[in-house]
Amino acid sequence: MAGNTEPLSPRAKLAVTAGKAAAAVSRAAGRGSGSVIGGRVALKLDPDLLARLARHLDVILVSATNGKTTTTRLIAEALRASGPVVSNALGANMPAGITSALAGGSDARYGVIEVDEKYLAGVARDTTPKAIALLNLSRDQLDRAAETRMLAEHWREGLAGSKALIIANADDPLIVWAASSSANVVWVAAGQEWKDDAWSCPSCGGVMQRPGEDWFCAECGFRRPTPSWALSGDHILDPHGSAWPIKLQLPGRANKANATTSAAVAAAFGVPPQVALERMFSVQAVAGRYDVVTFMERELRLLLAKNPAGWLETFSLIDPPPTPVIMSVNARGADGTDTSWLWDVDYTRLAGHPIFVLGDRKLDLAVRLEVAGLDFQVCESLDEAVQLAPPGRIEVIANYTAFQDLRRRVGN
Repeated sequence: MAGNTEPLSPRAKLAVTAGKAAAAVSRAAGRGSGSVIGGRVALKLDPDLLARLARHLDVILVSATNGKTTTTRLIAEALRASGPVVSNALGANMPAGITSALAGGSDARYGVIEVDEKYLAGVARDTTPKAIALLNLSRDQLDRAAETRMLAEHWREGLAGSKALIIANADDPLIVWAASSSANVVWVAAGQEWKDDAWSCPSCGGVMQRPGEDWFCAECGFRRPTPSWALSGDHILDPHGSAWPIKLQLPGRANKANATTSAAVAAAFGVPPQVALERMFSVQAVAGRYDVVTFMERELRLLLAKNPAGWLETFSLIDPPPTPVIMSVNARGADGTDTSWLWDVDYTRLAGHPIFVLGDRKLDLAVRLEVAGLDFQVCESLDEAVQLAPPGRIEVIANYTAFQDLRRRVGN
């Protein structure tokens, strides 16, 4: 069990102090939280700092292409029932951001850490986690991310031999393939709305069969494991067969799935489902996601969707037509510069909604909507879109940097 016994070396202390100073300068200059630059400075001075900071913590890592920020937040809230938690709650999920977060948690018992998919194996090596939650793998940031099958293979190799308890989504074949190299896995039936990245078997390349909720490869026998935790409607089923009602302020099926995985993680650390779920209810928004804000005398709900799987889940959240929908798409470094993923999204689900399009790559999205046969208007700014939108609450959906732009504009 964690306990802060070994003090940091003088070099590590200097690295932490320098990192915090760099972060403070960055914040004062209005360049965001400063967590990334602070972590970079600290790691430059002590390359082993992440491992040193994690040594006294029970570390839980969370990785996926969708849902990791929210799930990290839900797990952190649940585990606070058992002790102090340090977490990279704002989503700075590469080694520099993670180092910055842990540097602020000297009194914590748990470190609940969101990790970018490409860095999972390395961060797991450095932090010796007690548990790792794996939610899904889908196409994302196509210009630089490995193909999903390759990413699953990388995870599989990186996690082989890990002593961590793996809490993994039994409904995603890529996640099951990645987790199956581990000796200690808890399977969670969290669902998988988006299936287009898992038509072929990750083990042999055969065609995946999907009768009902089940899946298997007819050629090699690779198949869905039997889950011990499951999302069933509005309830979590635990390994003892008890059903726990899910009450969340966060909307949608995807967040019920995130809560199911979070409850399984919390239970591994002795926090019962009822207590975990009570604490999860306190989460109203995550880094601005799902916030409802007033802007130009209108109510706007801010929704983040950054890849096809995310857009599909988000469409299931929005109010029915004729609720107006504003969509903003950028293709900056943090988003991935390849927007071809737009063609994988079924935008016909937006039929009947007044649609307004903005962002750096608004014309890419406009062409996609044109082909889908939808009516829409291209706008130069959020202000213009809000002025043109008919009465009522507006759903605003944006990918990563577009979402940050919108938050700045509405003062969120």
